[in-house]
Amino acid sequence: MATMKIDLHWRKPLFYLLLPILVFLAFVGFPPPFAPLRPPRAEQEQSEPAERESKN
Repeated sequence: MATMKIDLHWRKPLFYLLLPILVFLAFVGFPPPFAPLRPPRAEQEQSEPAERESKN
């Protein structure tokens, strides 16, 4: 039984892993245009309950 020796360098798999990312960045640009973060909502002002005037 003959054993098959696979001679792989780290550069070739790394290239094929990074290729889709590089193509994506080539079309979209760097940095990718993400939507801006929404500003936090301002808290509603807490007011004291209005005092009712009694009819005399």
